[in-house]
Parts: sequence; C-alpha cells; structure tokens
Amino acid sequence: MVVAATRAGLAAEAPVRIVMLGNSITAGLGLAAKDALPARLEKALNAKGVAVTIENAGVSGDTSAGGLARLDWSVGEGTEAVILELGANDALRGVDPKQTQTALDTILARLAARKIPVLLTGMLAPRNLGADYANAFDPIFPALAAAHGVVFYPFILEGVAADPALNQGDGIHPNAVGVDAIVGRLLPKAQELVDRVKATRH
Repeated sequence: MVVAATRAGLAAEAPVRIVMLGNSITAGLGLAAKDALPARLEKALNAKGVAVTIENAGVSGDTSAGGLARLDWSVGEGTEAVILELGANDALRGVDPKQTQTALDTILARLAARKIPVLLTGMLAPRNLGADYANAFDPIFPALAAAHGVVFYPFILEGVAADPALNQGDGIHPNAVGVDAIVGRLLPKAQELVDRVKATRH
C-alpha cells in the first residue's frame, strides 16, 4: 500500500530536473553508470517519494574553469536545479585559489541570473600542499555559499576520503560503496534543494 501510494505520488508530480555539474566524482570514474553519484542520488530520492531526474554532467579531470567554460551547454534549458561539484582538480593541480573562487563565483552568479537553485558541494585541499594553500583554498566554498545563499554541503568526500574500504585502488575515487556513503550524507541537502525548486513552481 505504501509503495503504491509512493508510486502514485511520483506519477502525479513532474520530476524536478537536476543537473550535477562536476568532475570525476560526478562522472563516476571507474564505476558502472548506474553506480555513479548522480544515478545513485536520483534512485535514493525517488525511493523516498521525491520525484527527480539527475543528469550526469561530470567530466573527469575538469577544473572549476572547465566547468565554467561548458556551463551553458552542460546546464541546458529546462534545468530546474544544479548540484555543483567542482574544485578537487583545482587543488590537485595547485591552481591559485583566487582563480578557483572567481570561476565558481561566476558559475553561481550565472545560475542565479537564470533563477536556478544550486546545491554547492565543498572540497578541502590535500594537506600535502601545505597549510598556506589549504588556508586559502578551504574557505572558498563556505564563503561562496554564504554570498550566494545556496544550499551547502561542506565536503563532498566527508566520511569517505582516505578510507580504503570506500575508495577504488587509486585511493582517490569512491567505489560503489563509497558513493552510497556520500549519498546517505548528501540526501538531506538534496531534499532541501528540491524543496527550493518546488517553492518556486506555479
């Protein structure tokens, strides 16, 4: 009965169209398409009776500047919300944090101009880059989230980073179990994003 009611609710409501714009964490490097983060998050939300479709706009190796360069065609017409997951490759390459901040700020401003709500996922700099870099890089994400008033999840790899059981052999990219761990933590923020979309629907 509950399942039937949930399915009826999903059928009666047009799914919220979300694009996840990101790098290899979004793309699902090394994983089957069904195990990539956008697919697993979509499945988890639908299982809770939240009607969504999440398009995977992840490009392995992409930086924040790369995401900005492809923003318009990656986030097409009809997109109702965006999950923004960029910054890890900036840090891995030692990109000047000011460049990362400028690119992400521009992405958020352009999405705001299109009236598209955003869930921003944060990233932390690898500690082997030194304290000065981390101190410049890490605060970018909470500062941008506050400035733009977006939904914010502080660290996309929270509870997963550096855990061998949750990562692939490279020690960097989550395995399928790690993706599900991310989904479990990210779910409330994704729900908040969906609620923002629904509040603006007429």
